[in-house]
This record gives sequence, C-alpha cells and structure tokens, in this order.
Amino acid sequence: MPSGIENKIVSRSNLPARLSLLRERGKRLVFTNGCFDLLHAGHVRYLQAARELGDALVLGLNADVSVKRLK
Repeated sequence: MPSGIENKIVSRSNLPARLSLLRERGKRLVFTNGCFDLLHAGHVRYLQAARELGDALVLGLNADVSVKRLK
C-alpha cells in the first residue's frame, strides 16, 4: 500500500475494503474520533499516543452538528 498523504484519507465508502486489507496483512488497528477544528499540541500528542497502540490509526472526524452539540 503506498504511503503518500493521498492514500491516508479514505472515504467512508472505501474504508471497509481498506480495513479488510490491513487486517489480512495482520495489522493491529486503533480507532479514535473527535473534533479537531482547532488542532493544538494536545491533540497531536493524543493522536501520536493512539497511533503507538497499533500499526494503523483510524481517525473519525466528528461532523459539524456533533461538534456544535459538544461545545
């Protein structure tokens, strides 16, 4: 699997196939989600720590409606 940035952003429709491929390759997947509208050092540390828990980090981004409910 190529490692360029264009291969790191996966649409919801393509995600199942990508996850399946990673699982077939024996990769350990880690999932987290959140709102990162104002990305800061704390977010970066959190995401780095999450990534260290496995081989691939799957990051779900909360929709605007969800973010408005949280803030």
